Amino acid sequence: MAKILDGRIVQAEIKQKLERICRNLKCSPHLAIIQVGARPESNLYIERKKKFGEELGVKVTHVQYSETITERKLISEITNFNNNPRVHGIIVQIPLPKKLMVTRILNAVTAAKDVDGLSAVNLQSAWQNQTGGFRPATARGVLTLLNYYEIPLAGREVVVIGRSALVGKPIALACLNAGATVTICHRGTRNLNTVTRRADILIVAAGSPGLITQKSVRAGQVIIDVGINVLPMGKLSAKIGQRKVVGDVVFEKVAPIVKAISPVPGGVGPLTIASLFENLFAAARLL
Repeated sequence: MAKILDGRIVQAEIKQKLERICRNLKCSPHLAIIQVGARPESNLYIERKKKFGEELGVKVTHVQYSETITERKLISEITNFNNNPRVHGIIVQIPLPKKLMVTRILNAVTAAKDVDGLSAVNLQSAWQNQTGGFRPATARGVLTLLNYYEIPLAGREVVVIGRSALVGKPIALACLNAGATVTICHRGTRNLNTVTRRADILIVAAGSPGLITQKSVRAGQVIIDVGINVLPMGKLSAKIGQRKVVGDVVFEKVAPIVKAISPVPGGVGPLTIASLFENLFAAARLL
């Protein structure tokens, strides 16, 4: 059976560090979460972010807008948070409704408060492998998980499934910057299972439940499942009310084969949240 890469253990250590900072400095960083609509996946992550922040003593302001909001109005609301000196960090929960241009909305967040690391300024900093700026929280979380379990990236062959500009590509870039040889795939890649079995480290961020099965992996691999899919009851997963959450990997089929694997939930998700708050503390000049 594979070693379980438990992100909750790592998150707990990061949380203790941030709690010490708050106790010693009597700080109160302020995070604004902007949500449009009410997708189940978004609701799940927002609740976890709010809970984590409240336990730290961080002020979290969650503003939810109707899907009918115009792009102009939403940007105006973001600008108000940009101009509020008491707000240290801003995130826009994605995905957004299709009528809104995601890049335009994300770039409305000033880089100094973009604690999700998804604005053009912060993505360019990551692209150029520069110090400073905020690294995308999910990519930072993946690297934190690998570092904690002493899984090196330098010299390894990494396959990333997922080509989104906000998740898959930043993860691939973070691995490349860490010295890995990286291949980016997607659900339409020909002979996908052949490519995935070649990897030393397989990182799956496709948003496609059941994509990776026992046919996709081999012994000795490390599997990082970034997928989060909220499904109706009746399929293998962890319960969330009347729904369940699963990753992109069929855990029960893959775990007996590979060397190490991150679960969903409890793998990358907790570290995405922890990384977000590490960025927030840095934005508040506390890290």
